[in-house]
Amino acid sequence: MASTTISRTVPASPDKVWALIGGFHALPDWLPYVPQSTVLDGGRVRRLEDPENAGGIVIVERLVSFNDAERQLSYVIVESPFPVDDYIATLRVHSVPGRDDVAEVQWSGRFNPLNATEEEAIDVFNKIYSDGLEALHETLLAA
Repeated sequence: MASTTISRTVPASPDKVWALIGGFHALPDWLPYVPQSTVLDGGRVRRLEDPENAGGIVIVERLVSFNDAERQLSYVIVESPFPVDDYIATLRVHSVPGRDDVAEVQWSGRFNPLNATEEEAIDVFNKIYSDGLEALHETLLAA
C-alpha cells in the first residue's frame, strides 16, 4: 500500500480553518476545481463534479470517520478516474504551538496503485493535496 502526506501552515486559527473545511460537503467553499458537491446517502456520500465541463471528471467519496473535537475527517473513494483502489484519505487541522493565528493542515492518503506505478499514483495525490492546500491558503488570505 502506498501513502503520501502534505502539510501546510495557513493564516487562520485552527477553529476558523476547521469551520471552513470540516464540513464534508464544503470543498466548493475553498477548492476552486471542485465547484459542486452533491449530497447523497443522508450526507455521508458526496458526488464531486464540474457541471460546466462536459468532459469533467466525477468523483464519489464516502465519509468514514468524523471527529469535530480533534478536527479531522476521513473518507474513501467509491468512484473516480484515479489510478488507485482501496483509497482512504484523512484531512486534519492542527494547532501550532504558541500561535493562535495560524494552523497546520495535513492531508494524507493511503491507496493501492492500479494500472500505475506507486510513484505515479503518489504523484497524482501529492499534486491534488498540494494544490488543494494552496487554494485553502489563498481562500483564507482573501477572507
